[in-house]
Amino acid sequence: MRRTRFIALSFCAFLLCSMTLDAQESVVRQINEIGRFDRWCMREVKESGIIGGQTKYLYEFYGNKDTLVTGKTPFKAPDGYLWRTNNVLAIVAGVVKTNNTVYPEKRGNGYCARIETHIEEVKALGIVNMDVTCQGALLVGVLPEPITTTKDPMSKVLYGVPFTGSPKALKMDIKADVGHEVIRGTGFSKLKPMGYNDYAEITVILQKRWEDEDGNVHALRVGTGIERIMNDIPEWKNGHTVKVHYGDITGEPFYRDYMNLKTDPETAYHALNSKGKNVIIQEDGWAEPGTEPTHMMIHFISSCGNAFYGGVGNTLWVDNVQVVM
Repeated sequence: MRRTRFIALSFCAFLLCSMTLDAQESVVRQINEIGRFDRWCMREVKESGIIGGQTKYLYEFYGNKDTLVTGKTPFKAPDGYLWRTNNVLAIVAGVVKTNNTVYPEKRGNGYCARIETHIEEVKALGIVNMDVTCQGALLVGVLPEPITTTKDPMSKVLYGVPFTGSPKALKMDIKADVGHEVIRGTGFSKLKPMGYNDYAEITVILQKRWEDEDGNVHALRVGTGIERIMNDIPEWKNGHTVKVHYGDITGEPFYRDYMNLKTDPETAYHALNSKGKNVIIQEDGWAEPGTEPTHMMIHFISSCGNAFYGGVGNTLWVDNVQVVM
């Protein structure tokens, strides 16, 4: 009887382990396949007449170079699409507006992703005259649409996907034009040069998340791989790697302040809790080496500062992104 029970429990443990490995391998496969960026589509959106009524195109990296006339229909990721650009549809006070900062660009026989920081102009009829600094971002996660307010920009993105593995690194081909002067453009005042330069950033973070009885989401930082691109890379650098370091890295020689835990509410990552409420992910500390994560975050950004600040002209090209296990 005991032997039968032991065998049954062992079989259940084997099945659970196999299911976990299958889920982990599926995430890696989906990230790596889309990370070649050879497939893409365009969403066609007509903006409101009061701001000029232009037809704009928002790119995502799936499909077969299709043009999808979606109008005001919010984006919904197809099955298996874990990536997301911050190319977004906004409907604020009934006004339809778009912003596109990530583009497919021809590279050899395929394509890569071009991520840029630019000024988005909103001008119409002498009534509206706004200039907004927009940073480009390509990430693994969710950006729900439509955007309905300009408040708290960091809360608009839900970073990361469930993941329990321990990757060694993130590998990619990159090219970069960085170091442009930061321009503040909030849309509510004139553009203001800030007198300092801005840089692109590549991030892979592993967290162990949980939710308390009040619905707050907490996390321990399990793994950290963050590289700030401080110099131009005029020619493609193939096979560039960002190593993932586990445990508390604050005493390591490579550590920089921007690698620290996200404890400032203005820059913290966000997630949905079990009730579907958008909440801050409270990073409470560093996990011990060997801790199994629950989530992985990956993102590429053309500017590393706060929202509405960015080095206009900063551009990061990425291709062949691979999670290395």
